[in-house]
Amino acid sequence: LLSPIPCSLTQPVTPELLVSPSSQDGDLGSEGPEDRGNWTGRLDFLLSCIGYCVGLGNVWRFPYRAYTNGGGAFLVPYFIMLAICGIPIFFMELSLGQFSSLGPLAVWKISPLFKGVGMGTILIVSLVAIYYNMIIAYVLFYLFASLTSDLPWQHCGNWWNTDLCLDHHVIKGGNTTFPVNITNTVSPSEEYWSRYVLHIQGSSGIGDPGRIRWNLCLCLLLSWTIVYLCILKGVKSSGKVVYFTATFPYLILVMLLIRGVTLEGAWKGIRFYLTPQFDHLLSSKVWIEAALQIFYSLGVGFGGLLTFASYNTFHQNIYRDTFIVTLGNAITSILAGFAIFSVLGYMSQELGVPVNQVAKAGPGLAFVVYPQAMTMLPLSPFWSFLFFFMLLTLGLDSQFAFMETIVTAVTDEFPYYLRPKKASFSAVICIALFLMGLILTTEGGMYWLVLLDDYSAGFGLMVVVITTCLVVTRVYGMKRFCRDIHMMLGFKPGPYFRACWMVLSPATMMALLVYNIIKYQPSEYGSYRFPAWAEVLGILMGVLSCLMIPLGMVVAVLREEGTLWERVQQASRPAMDWGPSLEENRTGMYVASLAGSQSPKPLMVHMRKYGGITSYENTAIEVDREMEEEEEEESM
Repeated sequence: LLSPIPCSLTQPVTPELLVSPSSQDGDLGSEGPEDRGNWTGRLDFLLSCIGYCVGLGNVWRFPYRAYTNGGGAFLVPYFIMLAICGIPIFFMELSLGQFSSLGPLAVWKISPLFKGVGMGTILIVSLVAIYYNMIIAYVLFYLFASLTSDLPWQHCGNWWNTDLCLDHHVIKGGNTTFPVNITNTVSPSEEYWSRYVLHIQGSSGIGDPGRIRWNLCLCLLLSWTIVYLCILKGVKSSGKVVYFTATFPYLILVMLLIRGVTLEGAWKGIRFYLTPQFDHLLSSKVWIEAALQIFYSLGVGFGGLLTFASYNTFHQNIYRDTFIVTLGNAITSILAGFAIFSVLGYMSQELGVPVNQVAKAGPGLAFVVYPQAMTMLPLSPFWSFLFFFMLLTLGLDSQFAFMETIVTAVTDEFPYYLRPKKASFSAVICIALFLMGLILTTEGGMYWLVLLDDYSAGFGLMVVVITTCLVVTRVYGMKRFCRDIHMMLGFKPGPYFRACWMVLSPATMMALLVYNIIKYQPSEYGSYRFPAWAEVLGILMGVLSCLMIPLGMVVAVLREEGTLWERVQQASRPAMDWGPSLEENRTGMYVASLAGSQSPKPLMVHMRKYGGITSYENTAIEVDREMEEEEEEESM
């Protein structure tokens, strides 16, 4: 039997062609993306992805991971892991989102049995969004503190300083007849961070949060307000904001890099950062660290990529975009390392200590080490303001993605109720997450932030990504998934992508998961060790996102009819309305699978629109032929 599309082609004149565009048929795609919204500019999607992937981790995690894991030699496992794990999963997420035009929950129409994966994703993203915005609040605090002629963390002698405080100006310009022992001293910037900004001395631990720090609370409120105003109209507003937030950090990074490499002693830091130690490559830890850096830096599994791609047009070239974003992200991380370590080299020369004594990762680098280095430069408030403004713009577009993921996921589940009220719903989500984050503004808030950072997106996220990979390739089927991409992009993924999706990517992530469980270490902040109940709470956070998967399976099976095995089989098959959201893009097996479909009309819509058959229709016809040939082979 011939499929509907070639049939319609064989008829020279059809009544369908005479239907006026204003009639019911001309309105085929009116439900779905028009209602849902799309990117309004050509670069909106690409810049949003770059902004989402290039975040705080590129500045404060990558350079430190590189120098502790073999310097320049670390780039070998880093790029290998990018090829095995990063690029293939990145492309898979974009393909799923663009093909279905659905968020991270509704996309599981692909296999309703596994809808719990989407629920787990939303839980992880919500927890991350709570503490990530607190980091943006700290950045805002330092940004405002930089608007002064003398940086407040420049000298000792303030009410928050202790007797241990030692000013670097004293070391440099002081009496050199006796050596200054700096081992038991604390820099002014460290005391400013812990005793003034956090006021951590007011808390004895995670069980004793202390009072709310109102200046931090106001900064958190401001950061949530900025995020809400930017996502107010969904991708139509955030898509415009990223033109600034995704590009401006590069300008500042280049300025900091030029300033850094012109400082005396900069070469010490850069040499320390890049000197290859190839013996490190024999250690499994280095390969695991490289994979972890890729995994978290690209933001796979958080649903942000899938959400952004779901607002694309059906034939957007996401194959090209995948390579632009992933390689751009890697190059940004390496550039950031030069900017950071050139300044650390200068700082180590000024203090007369080795580079490894001043190098730190995470918040310690952003809020202690780099601010201290800024005080050693002429025009220190200017450079400090630039650095924190860069961190602000880096953090904001990642936060936009987290919020857009949550809002899109829920509104796609309840489109008739929530889509018309998307702005109000976004406000409710922002207020709820702000209230949940208030504990992070207390004197013991940093302990809670560390707990969230360590556990919210740990092994739970890996389980989510591994499951997604296995469901798409094994349950939905590799052949079918490649056929969907062929229908969307006009070509099939090559052997490299298929090998990674089938074997290499899941195997690598399994190894990561096992490594994380075996090498589990309890959380700590400085010398403070977390109590057992806090550890259990953290582990429960990770386990809860994993439990969503079996919970979703139970719900999906209960909705079906028949024996248990029949229910499982039915729930694992794609939903009836799975496929492209616009009827004009539904060709081949997706024709007539939409509720109220007037098929076979997709091709007619295209012919009226473009005055003939487009290259994508030819692709659809090819796909249909392939399917027919396969069916014939199976029947024989």
